[in-house]
Amino acid sequence: MRADRRLDDGIDLGHHGDRELGDGLADFAVNVRPGTPPAWLAEHIAAAMANLAAYPDPGRARRAVARRHGRRTEEVLLTAGAAEAFVLLARAVRPRRAVVVHPQFTEPEAALRAAGHRVERLLLEGDFTFDPARVPADADLVVIGNPTNPTSVLHPAAALTALARPGRTVVVDEAFMDCVPGEPESLAGAAVPGVVVLRSLTKTWGLAGLRAGYVLAEPPLIDALARVQPLWAVSTPALAAIEACCRPHALAEAEEWARRLAVERDRLAGELARRGLTPVPGARASFLCVHTPGAMELRERLRRRGFAVRRGDTFPGLGPDWLRIAVRDRAADDALLKALDDLLS
Repeated sequence: MRADRRLDDGIDLGHHGDRELGDGLADFAVNVRPGTPPAWLAEHIAAAMANLAAYPDPGRARRAVARRHGRRTEEVLLTAGAAEAFVLLARAVRPRRAVVVHPQFTEPEAALRAAGHRVERLLLEGDFTFDPARVPADADLVVIGNPTNPTSVLHPAAALTALARPGRTVVVDEAFMDCVPGEPESLAGAAVPGVVVLRSLTKTWGLAGLRAGYVLAEPPLIDALARVQPLWAVSTPALAAIEACCRPHALAEAEEWARRLAVERDRLAGELARRGLTPVPGARASFLCVHTPGAMELRERLRRRGFAVRRGDTFPGLGPDWLRIAVRDRAADDALLKALDDLLS
């Protein structure tokens, strides 16, 4: 059972896409690639079960992540998904002025608040592009997603590195960066002082139930995070998955999926626009953020037709006229479009 994370403004930071699902509903609410994990990865994870009697050893997986991003091993901490990383950061970092850039994934703010930190919000508007000059000069912790959940906007790497300065920690959530062919704006391999990058295997590889992710940062911060992390936090099967997903054939598979995704995402955005819904322009992740008056009513009507989409009003900076819609394959997307035709006609 989740603790109630509703704030004074009524926003429920604990609401995530999995809570939109239900028996018989087609899933357009959770941003996990359909048909995953692939058979080769499932078999690899199953083989790791033979070693469950031994305590997990993160060494090989940690070195694999370091090689994948051109980082030193001591710059890598493996975590039980990106969500654990947010909790560890909230425990290890003691900010005087924490700023979270919204709209974005709500767990960073929720983790900071749960750890007793005050959080300020920097709300992006319009096309949700980011201007680093808007961040207060004395902010010593800044959290931003790239590409951002739920807006699907990809911020330029230069705008994020411009935030770096002595005494400031910049946390960049790149959970959806592998949706972007070539990852041109990623900071995972950049090793910028003060910049922390979080990555997740959940979305592309279908490992939400396994919990697999990692942190890339300077060694002193990695050490601080490790000190507040529970022992053996990442299971042996998750370690096997992390190592496998860093191999060249896995990276090539992810790149090919990202290219196919881009084509279908752009097609779906155009089709939604033709039906009077307004996707945020320039989407680069595996979902679309869509504005339409009466979105909450439309969401309920879609549920009655068998389709689950993500409500937008639980993201600070959005509201009741927003939805997040995951991109699926052409056949599934066309079924959603047909339901919208019936509802909007």
